[in-house]
Parts: sequence; structure tokens; C-alpha cells
Amino acid sequence: MKFLTICLWLISLTALGQSRKSERLKTASQTTAPVEILWDSAGVPHIYGQTLEAMYYGFGYAQMQNHANLLLQLYGQARGRAAEYWGPRYLDSDKIVTLFGVPEQAQKQYTQQPADYKPCLDSFVSGLNAYAKAHPEAIGAEFKQVLPITPQDILAHASRVIGLEFIGGAEAGAARVMPPGSNAYAIAPAKSASKKAMLMANPHLPWEGFFLFFEAHLNGPDFMVYGASLLGQPVLNIAFNQNLGWTHTVNTIDAADRYVLNLQDGGYMLDGIKQAFDTKAVTLQVRQPDGQLKPQQLTYRYSKQGPVMESKDGKTYAMRFAGLTNPAMAAQHHAMAKAKNLAEFETALQRMQLPMFNVIYADKVGNILYLFNGSVPIRSEGDWPFWQGPVDGSTSKYIWTQTHPYRDLPRVLNPPSGFVQNANDAPWSCTYPAVLDPKAFPGYMSPVGIPIRLRPQRAINLVKDDASISFDELVGYKLNTGLEAADRFLDDLLAAVEQYPDSLTQQAASVLKAWDKTTNRDSKGAVLFTAWFDQFNPGMVAVGWNPQRPVSTPDGLKDPKKAVELLRNAASQVRQNYGRLDVAWGDVNRFGAAGHDYPANGGSEQYGIYRTIHFVPDPKQPQLNRAVAGDTYVAVTEFGEKVRAQVSLSYGNASQPGHKHNGDNWKRMSDKKLREALLDKQSILRQLEKKELVQLDTNP
Repeated sequence: MKFLTICLWLISLTALGQSRKSERLKTASQTTAPVEILWDSAGVPHIYGQTLEAMYYGFGYAQMQNHANLLLQLYGQARGRAAEYWGPRYLDSDKIVTLFGVPEQAQKQYTQQPADYKPCLDSFVSGLNAYAKAHPEAIGAEFKQVLPITPQDILAHASRVIGLEFIGGAEAGAARVMPPGSNAYAIAPAKSASKKAMLMANPHLPWEGFFLFFEAHLNGPDFMVYGASLLGQPVLNIAFNQNLGWTHTVNTIDAADRYVLNLQDGGYMLDGIKQAFDTKAVTLQVRQPDGQLKPQQLTYRYSKQGPVMESKDGKTYAMRFAGLTNPAMAAQHHAMAKAKNLAEFETALQRMQLPMFNVIYADKVGNILYLFNGSVPIRSEGDWPFWQGPVDGSTSKYIWTQTHPYRDLPRVLNPPSGFVQNANDAPWSCTYPAVLDPKAFPGYMSPVGIPIRLRPQRAINLVKDDASISFDELVGYKLNTGLEAADRFLDDLLAAVEQYPDSLTQQAASVLKAWDKTTNRDSKGAVLFTAWFDQFNPGMVAVGWNPQRPVSTPDGLKDPKKAVELLRNAASQVRQNYGRLDVAWGDVNRFGAAGHDYPANGGSEQYGIYRTIHFVPDPKQPQLNRAVAGDTYVAVTEFGEKVRAQVSLSYGNASQPGHKHNGDNWKRMSDKKLREALLDKQSILRQLEKKELVQLDTNP
């Protein structure tokens, strides 16, 4: 009996060992199975991994394939070593990055990654490096010195982009071609023709550098998400899955303060006591034209408020940014993408790792949500205007140390209006009629009582009276090129011409009467009207902005005679530049460049155009304007039994020189067309451009 028991025990141990061996082999097989990347005809990678880690490996591999040179430049800048790699034009960038200690912070942030996400980050980095290892010929020689990329580079890059640039504007400042912006709608079933919730995502950013988006479709075990990431980020930042979706807009948040310091005898005064600066010695290497490195030695100063900077006005300021050291921004976006319902999604949001950006959300069961998200400092006193200017650095009471928890943030769930929106306006106008009371929040939370700009007014006016919005109508609203300014002031201008007529202004009025009040590529009159409105200022309106009529004011012309004089100036200018008053908008404003040159549509937000495009004079043809910023990624999504979306990426899904999809979307932009997001393999295979099976290399 004892012998039988021992035999049975040995048999069970053998079986258990075989089972465990089988499990190990299965796990190893899953880990080493190749990642499948299906590239569609728009250059979008559809990535399939047997584990989440494998999926993110493919995401890194694909992003590197389309953007290798730019990625390496950005990661080099995030290290604070760009001047060492590429010369003195990057020195200012390195100074900012090292002043704020971004590379050192990234070392610490890596140790703080959530355990369930850290392998995904590591795999993304392995994928980046694997592509570089497999395709050295595809990478510019001057960028290879940045390799290999580390997880710390990714975290430093995120801190630089979100913290230093979006929150602080510390790097680009006035050099930006336009301030970052965005549009967003979420439409509830009660306002939807299909009775399904819909979401419209539409960030507006410069079409260069770390502002570029990369579009992708990620598939792993119990995981599917489609969307776009800011270049170099290891997750999708704006996305949808089968159950829900979200987008971000740049919010009116004050998460960065500037303190003017009272210097004395090499230190600074705080609460009447002289304080010594903390200092840090840094040596930056700067590559010279002959290839030699020249060291530049710097000493950074730090006050109790934060890093110290000299200003052109001769004053000394200390900077304090909330959320700059948040370690788990990417992990939070990953958790948002994994969420299957509103409760799980808000649990992810409550991590409070994203230091700014509104969140606009919709889901399959019909919820819509607006959240004024971010790291808002808990301040001892003061309203919005107080904290916008230089803050007194001589008293410690203004040095905040904590930020508001999730429950304190402005939030609107399922409003009676049936929609939420944001066009970079304050949270109080996130729906109409308004449901948030600014008095329920600290005065520094967001601006109160300031006029709603024309673009947010346009956003509200497009949808507020439409009780049954179809999917195609929502696409049309997104692509709407009409001018709120024309709806508001054109009738008054035409009446003024009748009151004070002359030959030139009557000809101009004739063009404007025939105009469709849009900036479509063939619109004749938009060039003339915008030339008139460019001379306009708020003091010229008959009725100023009225909070009781927030989306129909300002209105009217205070001085009709002056308005006609400005029209005469505009008409003379247009005729001189283009030889005619009825020149088409697209003949003057262009998408793309030589070889990919198309008539443009849309225009600046100052005219209240929802299809926001920013133009600058073409350096080679000064009478023409080139689009350089504005609409980037667009996604209009409907959440039914099967999710449906139409998408666009203005400049194409690649920046690598010579890449097929670098600038291949301009014609679609000119035609005002979106494309179907390909979400199932059958659809993808019908538009398949290339299939790759990428073997995982965990030590590339």
C-alpha cells in the first residue's frame, strides 16, 4: 500500500512537471511568436500581438519605420544632448531640458512605473531598437548616434512635451506658428439620429516636430484600440475601442506659475529673510562645424519655487510646473484604452497622471462625459487673472505644494442638452445651455466672465439646434469651413455699403453678396472678407459679448462708415495682390508643397472657422499662403453593436524622407474627405499594402 502510494505520488509529480513544462513552453511560444503588422493603403499599421508586450513591441517597430529620423532627434533632445549631437542650434533646448532636470527625473520615473505596464514600455523600446538594428540603411547617419533608445528616453520625452511645452510653453513660446488647440464633440443617443452615442476627435497642432501624430491600430489579448499618439509616445493618446472612446483638447488650465524674485546679495528674499539659491553645475557639449565638441559650463539656480530663469525684461523669475514629474502618464493612457465601461474609464482617470487636457468621452451604452482634467495647484488665494501674471516671489504663501483631487474638477456627465463640446474654451461652456456654475469652483480654476471666442461659439451653434444628428452630419460639422464672423457681421457690412457707396466698395459688396460665407477651396469672397476682418477690432462692434447671449454676441457695427473704409482698403489690397476681387480661396491658400500642391479649405480660428487651418506666406511665392498647422488627426466614431469610425491624418502617417506616406493625404484634405477606419482583418486585407511578421528580439 505504501509502495502504491509512493508510485501514485511519483506519477502525479511527473504529470505536474510535464504540465508545468507545457505551460512554460506555451508561454515561451507566445512570447517569441512574431508580431503581425498589416500596413493599409493609408500607411496605418494594424498590429497584432499574442501578448500586450508583443503588441507594443510592434507599435514601437512601426513608429520607428515611419518616423525614425525625427524620433531619434526628439529622444536626443529629451536627453538634453541635442547640441552635442547636432550643433549649437539645439543649445537652448538642452538648457531648458537640463535646467528642469528632465533626464534625471526620467531615471526615477522608470522605477515608479506600474508593474502591469512597465513590460509594455520596455517592449515598445525594444521594438524601436529592433527596427533600427534591422534597417540601419533607412536611418540618417547623423541620427544613429542616439541609439540605442532607453525607456528613460521615452519618459523624458513625455515630460518634455507635456510638461515643458504644453503646460509651460518653456521651449517654443512665441516661436510657435500657432498655439496648440483642438475641437471635440460627444453626442448622446437622445440627440443622435441612430440613437447611438458619437464622438468627434480633432486636435489642432503645428505640423512638425513632437506635435505630429502617428495613427495606429493595436490588437492584443482582450485588447483592441484604434487612434493616434503624439510622435514618440509609447501609447495611443486619443483613441477608441469597441466599447468607448475619448479625445483630448487643450484646456484653459493654469498648471504653471512664474514668480518674480527679489534679489539681494547673490540670494533672494523670502518672507523677509535672505535665502541662498541652490545651484547645479552642468556641462553641455556643443558640436562645432568641424565636428569637435566644445564644452559649455553652466550653473543653474533654484529657489524654493523652482528653477530660476532670467528674462529679457531684466527680471529674475522662478518657474513652478504642476505634474512635471508625474511618472505614469503613458500607463494611464494604457489603462484608459483597456477600459470597457465608464466606471473602468473613470478609475483610470482618477490616477491623475495627465497634468492637463480636457477629456471628452462617449461609449456604447450612451454615456457622454466632459472632464476638465489636469494637475490644478491648490492655491492659498487669488483668482484667474492674479495667477496669470507674475506672482510675488517674496512670500511663501504663494508656493503651492498640492494639486486638486479628481472630485474637485469641473465635470459634466450626460447633460440634458445631449452634447458636450470643447474648442479650447473654459469648462463653463462645455454644453449649452450651461450646467456648470463657476462659483462652485475656486476662482483660479479657469477664466470666468471672459468672452467666448468665435470658434467655440461656432462649435455650439453648429449642433445646439439639431435634434437628430446623423453620422454624416457630424462629419459635415467637423469639416465645416463657414465663418462665424461672416454670419455675425456680413449683413451689417453690406448695409453699410448701401449707406456709404462708392464704385470700389459696391464691386466688393457684389462679390460678398454672391459668396457662400465659407472658406471652401472654390469660395469666391472669403479672401476679400477676411482681408476686411483682419483690420477689425473688438471696439468696432455695436453690441459687445454678452454672457446672457453667449453664442450670438458680439454683433453689429458701431461705425458703419469706418467699416466701409476698411472694406475699401481690403478691396484695394486684394485687387493689387490678385488682380481681381473674386479670387477663389483655394487659389490663394494651399495644402502641401511642390509636387503635392492642392487648393486648401478652412482657415484661422479668429474668423470662427471650425475647420481650423493656419496659413503662413509661402517664402517662394509671397502672394500664396501655405498651411502649416491646424487640423491634424480627425476621428468621427459611432458606438453601436460594432464601432464605426471615419478618420484622417492631415499630413500623412510618416515623416521619414522619401516615405510613400509622407505628405500623401493633401488631396483628401483638399477634397474634404475622411476615410473609413479599418477595424477588422477582412477590411484591412482588402486594402493591404504590406504585411510584416516581426520576430521579437528582446535584446536588440
